[in-house]
Amino acid sequence: MATTATVPRPGVDTPTKDLARFRQYLQRGAPGPHAYVVLLGLETFDPLDLLRAVKKGLSYRTFERFRRNTSLSFERISDLIDIPRRTMTRRKREGRFLPVESDRLLRASRVFGKTLELFEGDRDAATEWLRTAQPALGGGVPLDLAKSEVGAQEVERVVGRLEHGVFA
Repeated sequence: MATTATVPRPGVDTPTKDLARFRQYLQRGAPGPHAYVVLLGLETFDPLDLLRAVKKGLSYRTFERFRRNTSLSFERISDLIDIPRRTMTRRKREGRFLPVESDRLLRASRVFGKTLELFEGDRDAATEWLRTAQPALGGGVPLDLAKSEVGAQEVERVVGRLEHGVFA
């Protein structure tokens, strides 16, 4: 029997091209530790190239791709990467994020990608887990914690423990 990781549920989990690609990585093996960048529509997995892209500032299209690939709302992602609506309007017009904003968007993609791996490519399950208070995070909501690097690392640690069957 096929799982949601390989077969979309009509009307519920229709994968984007990027999400389908990420799911293929889950099945066949990722091209390195930065496979999550496909959720932003990026093509490079090389850390130095990613650093250069962040320093230059990611294009606004990466935000739009991430939004489509995660099914999170504009407001939820803007809050996660700590960019007010007026600034987002300006970034859209300019077509590019500042380096610090790009770094936060990359972090959001990393956290979502790790969670998506935990749920074997099931975007809806990953999104629900990220939006729900988790006992292993002291009752915190992963998306709220992931607003900072320290919080994002803690969310990723919990995801790692869950992947290995450590529930406490």
